[in-house]
Amino acid sequence: MIGLIAAVVQWLLTHWWVLVLAAVVAVAIGVFWYQRAKQRAEWERVRAAALRLRIAELDELDHRAFEFAVRDLMRRDGCEAEQLGGAGDNACDVRAVDPAGRVWAIQCKHRRDGDQGSAVGVGVLQQVNGTARQIHGADVAVVLTNGRFSSKAIPWGKQHRIHLVDRRVLSEWASGSRPLWDLLDRIPPSRRPSALS
Repeated sequence: MIGLIAAVVQWLLTHWWVLVLAAVVAVAIGVFWYQRAKQRAEWERVRAAALRLRIAELDELDHRAFEFAVRDLMRRDGCEAEQLGGAGDNACDVRAVDPAGRVWAIQCKHRRDGDQGSAVGVGVLQQVNGTARQIHGADVAVVLTNGRFSSKAIPWGKQHRIHLVDRRVLSEWASGSRPLWDLLDRIPPSRRPSALS
């Protein structure tokens, strides 16, 4: 075994140009992959910044794709956002941190029939109220639907500081008019200090 290694080393020393060629090829491949990764990241940034969705497009999604669409809309607006939905999500399908440092816990309720489907009721809001701040550390608790909320859910949400995003607000937000925090009332102040503080 040692003899074989010595023979390979001797051959490489005699044919040193093979090592140089291998190094040049390795560098070229590395530069190529780096440029491709950089280009893909730039394409993703441009795609996310230009993301506009119509409410009809959101209606056509299944519940999981709806959660990813909400995550992507939060990212479009400059948030760090992740989709958490699924078993054991503790009533938070999307968790995000906005540019002001606020943590958002968003529970998504997709209705296949839009506002003609069943209304989101107080029970969903109670689940969010029990987990958003305590488990997810949320500054902003949101229940978001492409449908509507029951008449009892609306005052209950206000009383417990849960922001309700219904079909109208979702449509305005998804179309790219303004970030979600500009469309909601009573959003907590920024966690990050301003230049004046």
